[in-house]
Amino acid sequence: MKIVVGSRGSKLALYQSNWVIDKLKEKNPNLEFELKIIKTKGDLIQNVALDKIGDKGLFVKEIEEQLLNGEIDLAVHSMKDMPSKLPEGLMFSYSPMREDNRDVIVLKEGYNSLEDLPKGATIGSGSKRRKYQLLKHRPDLNIVPIRGNIDTRIRKIKDENLDGVILAAAGIQRLDFKSKINNKIEYISRDIILPAPAQGILALEIREDRKDINEIISSIRDERTEIEREAERAFLDGIEGSCHIPVGANCEILEDKIVLEGLYGTEDGEILIKKSIEGTKEKAAELGYKLAEIIAKEMEK
Repeated sequence: MKIVVGSRGSKLALYQSNWVIDKLKEKNPNLEFELKIIKTKGDLIQNVALDKIGDKGLFVKEIEEQLLNGEIDLAVHSMKDMPSKLPEGLMFSYSPMREDNRDVIVLKEGYNSLEDLPKGATIGSGSKRRKYQLLKHRPDLNIVPIRGNIDTRIRKIKDENLDGVILAAAGIQRLDFKSKINNKIEYISRDIILPAPAQGILALEIREDRKDINEIISSIRDERTEIEREAERAFLDGIEGSCHIPVGANCEILEDKIVLEGLYGTEDGEILIKKSIEGTKEKAAELGYKLAEIIAKEMEK
């Protein structure tokens, strides 16, 4: 049996897809895999901010079309790039183990921490979630929009004379950037920047009628990651989040309960509401929707 895996062509997307293929091969040595690179609208339009050209589906639509028409059997995405609703006929399969969900700041050479940065320092970030939370912590910073893959964004520190750029820790770790660049990389506390819902989780998307593929993927599932995904994605769905507004979520699994923290704000960042809720692991999705309801009511005040 041959499984065709669809992926975007960026270094990170290809690393993630090959990682999934390797893990599946370990558990299913009799299977054959083929990797197919698919260009998406988000890849083709690099010079415009995401919230100006559409929504999260910018990086997935063309891949999902090939899933639906049977040209590929499995799509590998970053879960944080996925819209809260999937097209009819598609579903998420099981999730493998999550990578670190925090954000990092890659600093200009000479700086060692976020607190080191001088007043008025210029930071690159294309995310409203990152921008407005960071400004709450350091109102003096000048945050400018930035697009491109990890290499491009880091290169822009020099090319565009930035003092730093903010990226997801997951990509930095998966591509081992810490050993490849001289720049200082600082992990940002979740108290300063709450991560995007499901950041660091891989989305393995399949057609609903492909029970055979779902069964194969079950061999690499991680239950802890699935609880976190369920809670954070339910919050995103409940709050009807998009890339136009700041939305963050973090699910922490303790011994006998989970603590879910959520963030929601206005498009201009004037209002940012952060709340948390506790409950049992079995009610992860319920908690996500409940927290969305609590924050939505707070926004109405």
